[in-house]
Amino acid sequence: MAKKVITFGEIMLRLAPEGYYRFVQAEKYGATYGGGEANVAVSLANYGLDAGFVTKLPKHEIGQAGVNSLRRYGVDTTYIARGGDRVGIYYLEKGASQRPSKVIYDRAGSSIAAASKEDFDWESIFADVEWFHFTGITPALGDNVAEICKEACKVAKKKGITISCDLNYRNKLWSKQKAGEVMGELCQYVDVCIANEEDASDVFGIKAADTDVTTGKVNHEGYKDVAKQLAERFGFSKVAITLRGSISANDNNWAAMLYDGKDYYFSKNYLIHIVDRVGGGDSFGAGLIYACINDYEPQATIEFAVAASCLKHTIEGDFNMVSVDEVKKLAGGDGSGRVQR
Repeated sequence: MAKKVITFGEIMLRLAPEGYYRFVQAEKYGATYGGGEANVAVSLANYGLDAGFVTKLPKHEIGQAGVNSLRRYGVDTTYIARGGDRVGIYYLEKGASQRPSKVIYDRAGSSIAAASKEDFDWESIFADVEWFHFTGITPALGDNVAEICKEACKVAKKKGITISCDLNYRNKLWSKQKAGEVMGELCQYVDVCIANEEDASDVFGIKAADTDVTTGKVNHEGYKDVAKQLAERFGFSKVAITLRGSISANDNNWAAMLYDGKDYYFSKNYLIHIVDRVGGGDSFGAGLIYACINDYEPQATIEFAVAASCLKHTIEGDFNMVSVDEVKKLAGGDGSGRVQR
């Protein structure tokens, strides 16, 4: 039987101008769906795991379209609560060369942001579940949602379920101080912590030496200390940190590090020419979860997660549309991009 994973968060309607048009130029927008934990669930379903996504969506057709976008890829939507008035929206303007991508949120008052504890029966949701995943975006939606996250963590911990969290700091949703307070409480329940180059600094004030993300300079060695401090503060069994060296909006160096409480494992580095980077971190988290559930060795775990995320950067939309075999092929060293016949 496939291992069951539950993720909890907000799925949003994504509206994006065609190609590289700017917002002020756009006369039409493509509509798709995505959001941190939903993206993870889709990846895991594509890898053959039993993945379920929990959120709250309106009963109307736009809410149903969000549910359908998940069902299309085999994600279990049984425990999505229905109610409220709106689906959160985010607008995405794709950057190019030295012009960065831009995101504008229109998510205030969304159904999940207005949800209450009574919307979710975690005892039922977590029946036969092995892994629970959420991100720092979800508790940032409001104190009520942070409380729901805490309730979910408590039940998951009681049932012996492994809990992972991607710190995912979003300064458009809350302050660093508030994030530090709330995430500091939630991280007491977390087993596997996922972060990018800036998250640990933004949320917990733990900085890597000799790193400047604005210039693309990322000192890999400095993140050993960051991971160790995180693990010691919260008792994480594993800490994974993505290491993105931004050359431009189109070209990034991409690698990651895994700390298992004893040793540090660095992946190979990929020079990526980006098609769509939104969901890159989520695809990394999903790859990490898949590898951990399947008992990969630490080096193989970080290589699988980074290769999965490398491939996501080449795919339009939030969701990572790749198979386990494709990820393994890249992780194994075949990054030529040659036509497969």
